[in-house]
Amino acid sequence: MSERLVDVAGLERALSRFAEARGWEQYHSPKNLAMALTGEVGELVEIFQWLTEEQSKGVASDPASAQAVRDELADVLIYLVRLAFVMDVDLDAAVRAKLASNALRYPAGQ
Repeated sequence: MSERLVDVAGLERALSRFAEARGWEQYHSPKNLAMALTGEVGELVEIFQWLTEEQSKGVASDPASAQAVRDELADVLIYLVRLAFVMDVDLDAAVRAKLASNALRYPAGQ
């Protein structure tokens, strides 16, 4: 097998320890995690809401908005990885399968 495309094992362990230390596992159902993920994606989208295409490209050059983007991307990743862990989804295998499916659906050069 070639190198992993997605390796979140360390993050999974850190998130599990974090949740366990706070007694939060009881709240980490797939439904709750999916809802939290959606909320964080919404907060990311809000940063770009009402910006023009050109303005959106400059978000990273403003320190305050760049930090907000980093924070929201981190939140999205955290909830995504936690959801995958709780649902026993191997993100590397899922991404590989999706890329293969997309390659068939959208062949290069067409």
